[in-house]
Amino acid sequence: MQLRHRGPDGVETLAMRVDVADGLLSRGRGLMFRRSIPDDYALVFEFDEPTARSVHMLFVPFPIDVVWLVDGEVQRVETLSAWTGNAKTRADAFVELPAGAAEGVTVGDTVEFVEA
Repeated sequence: MQLRHRGPDGVETLAMRVDVADGLLSRGRGLMFRRSIPDDYALVFEFDEPTARSVHMLFVPFPIDVVWLVDGEVQRVETLSAWTGNAKTRADAFVELPAGAAEGVTVGDTVEFVEA
C-alpha cells in the first residue's frame, strides 16, 4: 500500500511502505521503542468514527509528522518532537510519518491509500 497526498499542486507519494495499526497492541505501541523509521514509511491508524484522537511521543526518540484526517480530508498537520510531543485533533484516522515528510500537506488537502 502507498500513501498519496492530493493538493493544489497535484499528487505526490508520501510513503511507499505503509503499515496499518489495526489491533489493540499495535495501536497502543505505535512507534514507541523504535530507534527510527525509514524515509518512505507511514503508520496509519484508522477508526470507525471521527472523535478526538491524541498522539503522544513517550518512548519515541525521533520527531515525526502527524496528519489527522476525516474521510481522507486533512484536518491538521503537526510535527511532534521526540519524547515530549503531544497533540489532539478530531479525526477518523491519523498517519505518522518521518519528520518533514508532510511538509507540503495542508488542511483541506486529501490523503489516500492506494494498493501498490
